[in-house]
Amino acid sequence: MIARVCSGWAVLASTQVLAGYSLLLPDPVVPHLNALQGTARPQFLADMSTLGDALLEVTGAVRINYAIFGNLDPTLHAHVFPRYVDEPESLRTQQPWAHDWESAPRFDAAVHAGLIERIRTALAQRGVIS
Repeated sequence: MIARVCSGWAVLASTQVLAGYSLLLPDPVVPHLNALQGTARPQFLADMSTLGDALLEVTGAVRINYAIFGNLDPTLHAHVFPRYVDEPESLRTQQPWAHDWESAPRFDAAVHAGLIERIRTALAQRGVIS
């Protein structure tokens, strides 16, 4: 877990196919984006983009890719992928699922503790940690 944010939870993904790959999970859990009512929907989307801002700041990424599907896991969750200038040329403009997920580093609490703390600090500076 990175932090509790206004709309839910920011977490590092279990497979770090791109360093800093994170997920935003709503709290309470809903089946899809359109199920969020009132201010919950814009808050979730704002938190998603703010997580992207924090990742840009702390990872040195050149851009952020965002994805919301819910086809395999029918609960709302947003994928937030930092993208890097040093990615292999053949992958630089591909969607993140084109990377080799089988050989990608797995999340390790000890290895990723510093990254989590830097992201958490960046989120706190942006006022989204609840």
